[in-house]
Amino acid sequence: MKILAIDDQQLVLLPLQKRLSDLGYTVRIETDANEGISTYNSFNPDLVIVDINMPGVSGLEIVKYIRNSKNADTAVMVLSGNTQDDVITEGFELGINDYMKKPLSLNEISARVKRLIGIPEGNNTVENSNVMIQERCVGVVIPCYNEEERLLSKEFIDYIDENSGYHLCFVNDGSKDKTLEVLNNLQKGREDFITVYDCEKNGGKAEAVRLGMLHMAQKEDLDYIGFLDADLSTDLADFDDLVKTIQTSDFKIVSGSRISRMGANITKESARKIISMTINFIIRKILKMDFKDTQCGAKIFSKDVIKIAFGEKFVTQWIFDVEIFKRMSIHYGLKRAKEFLCEQPLKRWIHADGSKLSMKDSIKIVMQLGQIAWVYRSKKSNKKSADQMELKVA
Repeated sequence: MKILAIDDQQLVLLPLQKRLSDLGYTVRIETDANEGISTYNSFNPDLVIVDINMPGVSGLEIVKYIRNSKNADTAVMVLSGNTQDDVITEGFELGINDYMKKPLSLNEISARVKRLIGIPEGNNTVENSNVMIQERCVGVVIPCYNEEERLLSKEFIDYIDENSGYHLCFVNDGSKDKTLEVLNNLQKGREDFITVYDCEKNGGKAEAVRLGMLHMAQKEDLDYIGFLDADLSTDLADFDDLVKTIQTSDFKIVSGSRISRMGANITKESARKIISMTINFIIRKILKMDFKDTQCGAKIFSKDVIKIAFGEKFVTQWIFDVEIFKRMSIHYGLKRAKEFLCEQPLKRWIHADGSKLSMKDSIKIVMQLGQIAWVYRSKKSNKKSADQMELKVA
């Protein structure tokens, strides 16, 4: 029994393909709608599973093609995040057999497939899966410098195995130990879900994150891209909560906040906390925004602001997060920028031993904040002058 699955997001197709193949079906996947139609003609599947919202050719157009083809009675299931009533209605009017709304479990998809086209001969006994097919695909950049001993490889692997729609990009920032070797081993066999971006020279966290974000922005199937610390001081479950917020809102950046919930499973040395709060007070004055914690190493971005936030090199090495928010306020204006930014409390945050930032660095941070205030004041003045010139020309 043959199944063809068509979706422009490979991260959706891969776990689906594996699950159905394990059950004994012969499965082909296509991320391009036109290629999907071509494969349909040559593969002659018993079932086509198709997404609705795809660039160029929509899923409903594929349904129309199938229903007008020589194999017009081929079973068709829609797997989509589109929940509009008129779209669903049109799908059934065109002759689809089932409409599955993301997110949903692989178990449910498998049960629907079995009901529709039957069970393959010699059906393999497969354990139930707790993997959900998500509505969105997310890229996560993880900067790494000398993480040979600290990298929590198992936690990362377990997460991508159990949560579909995630692609991790580990950026080796010119490590002097065996971090690159560890990352390459982590990637083996998971190349579709893990990327290793190697920087031969150490450029600092800011540049490592910037390069990783720009690299991931080139992947067309990602809806959102964010970054996370390699020590998982913010865990992946909390990061997924940030994703859910940006997915269900008009925010363009959702940033984790450690200070907003100091009473909830968040541990940090008292001295570091006092210094951090003092620095954050200065940051709020510079940004003119009521951010409690700009420096949390967990943030998720809508893809359309990646170039704005990361297009140019950062002025500073450690507090580039402040520069990101400053760039947003210059580009959109302070009022709109505030509407696009969200600070979300974390349920858990732990200061991990071995973090690179020491208390002595606090003085450097204050100096860098002064540098940011000066540099971006000039950028704002230049943009204002450019905008005035455009108005005069218009």
